[in-house]
Amino acid sequence: MQRRIPRYTPAGVADAAVTTRPFTTEDGLGLCLTRFRRFDCDDVVVLLHGLTASSDLFIMPEHRNMAGYLLDNGFGDVWTLDMRMSNRFPYNTEPHRHTLDDVALYDYPAALAELRRHIGDRRVHVVAHCLGSMTFLMSLFGDVVRNITSVVVNAVGLVMHVPTWSRWKLDYGRELIERVIGLSHLDPRFDRAPALTRGRALARLVSLAHPECDNPACHMVSFMWGSGWPALYSHANLDPVTHDRIADLLGPTGLQYHRHIRKIVRAGRAVKYDSTAPRHASLPDDYLANAEEADTPVLFLTGDHNNVFGDSCVRCHRELTGRSRHPDRYELYVAPGYGYLDCIIGKNAHLDVFPHVLDFLRRRAV
Repeated sequence: MQRRIPRYTPAGVADAAVTTRPFTTEDGLGLCLTRFRRFDCDDVVVLLHGLTASSDLFIMPEHRNMAGYLLDNGFGDVWTLDMRMSNRFPYNTEPHRHTLDDVALYDYPAALAELRRHIGDRRVHVVAHCLGSMTFLMSLFGDVVRNITSVVVNAVGLVMHVPTWSRWKLDYGRELIERVIGLSHLDPRFDRAPALTRGRALARLVSLAHPECDNPACHMVSFMWGSGWPALYSHANLDPVTHDRIADLLGPTGLQYHRHIRKIVRAGRAVKYDSTAPRHASLPDDYLANAEEADTPVLFLTGDHNNVFGDSCVRCHRELTGRSRHPDRYELYVAPGYGYLDCIIGKNAHLDVFPHVLDFLRRRAV
């Protein structure tokens, strides 16, 4: 299939100097920061993706994207981070035992240390999506990272509440996929696998349950991550080009992280996967345990049709404002007509959603 937009292209961010800054985590993974710079400013913004996605969510050429929007509106130094959950790396589909605790403990401190080498002590704001949001808050509330001026989280925070069908998939789906069907990972591109393979058969079966469009990759990402037709966004909110290349934006993944997600869903909030693991001894068992001490401003952002994490952001905002000594530091915006991912990749997100992010960042940039 001929791509209308190349994979991993930075072409969506015009008139910016683009540089890459690779770095290594303490547990031995190579990750990468990408800098989009127009001019030096006192406030630097870092954009974080979620599981199976990448920094491409924020630099899409087919419409006005988050990185370009921030650059156009006074934030002249924008960075994207591809951490270990990025589809730009092979880590998601390799056999591994990484958990969300590893992302919180290793990825963000290393990324911020590399960032500080280039920007010094300037203010740092973070805009994060999905499990990038949750893991960054885990790092922040676990006192692993400090000196963050503000955070915007999209779709989910430290409280996780999912639809019933998603809970069922978490409880039983991993064992079914790995042990019964015999697949080591899930891939939105399974429909392109050779005939008579397990992946191809699963893709065909999933598509039978998703008559809402003719894109098998769209069907698979709904199956992988949510409950709905489609689950991750409204078709009306996407540019057709975005819909056609959804498998480039949301890649394959093994199911190791699902073990931790399942534990978090059962607890209802972010908790450590294994309280006996020596490498995670410095992390709290419950990431909300010291919520009253946190003072970094956070904007919780979600669509009112979030079919992946439901009202998790609303619940987390309520939890933190009720427990914090600084309840005014927490804000909530629920975008009408939006879902889980279209708040970031929607064709009109720059009109409907991004202005609320910009307003929050400007008010906190003091």
